[in-house]
Amino acid sequence: MKTVDFHIHVYPPEIIRDAESLSLREPYFNALTHNRVHRWATLEDLLDRMERDDVERAVVGGFAFRDLGLCRLCNDYIIEGVRKHPDRLSGLCLVPPMARGACEEILRCAEAGLVGVGELFPEGQNIDISDREQTWRLAGVLQEAGLFVLWHTAEPVGHGYVGKGNVGPREAAAFCWHHPEVRTVFAHLGGGLWLYELMPEMRLCLTNARYDLAALPWLYEPAVLRTIVDAGVAHKFLMGTDFPILDSSRYERMFAASGIGEDAAERIARLNALDFLSSLPSPGRGPLGGSPYR
Repeated sequence: MKTVDFHIHVYPPEIIRDAESLSLREPYFNALTHNRVHRWATLEDLLDRMERDDVERAVVGGFAFRDLGLCRLCNDYIIEGVRKHPDRLSGLCLVPPMARGACEEILRCAEAGLVGVGELFPEGQNIDISDREQTWRLAGVLQEAGLFVLWHTAEPVGHGYVGKGNVGPREAAAFCWHHPEVRTVFAHLGGGLWLYELMPEMRLCLTNARYDLAALPWLYEPAVLRTIVDAGVAHKFLMGTDFPILDSSRYERMFAASGIGEDAAERIARLNALDFLSSLPSPGRGPLGGSPYR
């Protein structure tokens, strides 16, 4: 099944080499890279996997550190990858949103051709996304640059796991309520936020919200895909594997077992992402451009 993978992490070789020393000063990085599911991957690993798994395009970022300098290192790596492979890769930049210089770094990355900001970790980067006083500056620069934001979110019930965090549907909805104009993608099915689109006022509030499927096989049964289709929100879902911790094979089995049919599967696995990317300004041109992804 051909896909567009909207949720991918790769690491510059320097980050992999110095991971142990970086872990001493980056608690969230330490937690997420010292557990049984973690995998390292470089851009070369990703490109090999794209060929193997028939991934048409990858939306790729690094790791959201607290340190802006480390984020900048990841951003430079992604920028170079996108420059070399513009037909295969769309890039995301990382910043600690509350840090001095974060807005300038976002604008630099937008000018270099990146299309969004994320995956940001609210808990790991010490930002309350439900607090407008903490998010208004980020929302403003996203609008100025014509970028979307990808937030880590998680379900507020069920089993615990490393990196699950404390940001769920309530906090995610508050961000959209305060900034309905911002194109926003919530990772990991938005922690269930999509269910509330069946409420008319929330459907309006969440007009610019999208949800990715990162880590889906570890969280839900295949029937959740059928429920998404039945709820009328399948057009808002984006395929995302959270590579390198998962690849396409687990997702292919989930789609096959869900019974949603080929058209709905293609919409979620590929077409929604292409439509979303096409709606963005051309990389490096600001909010008034057009985007030739299809």
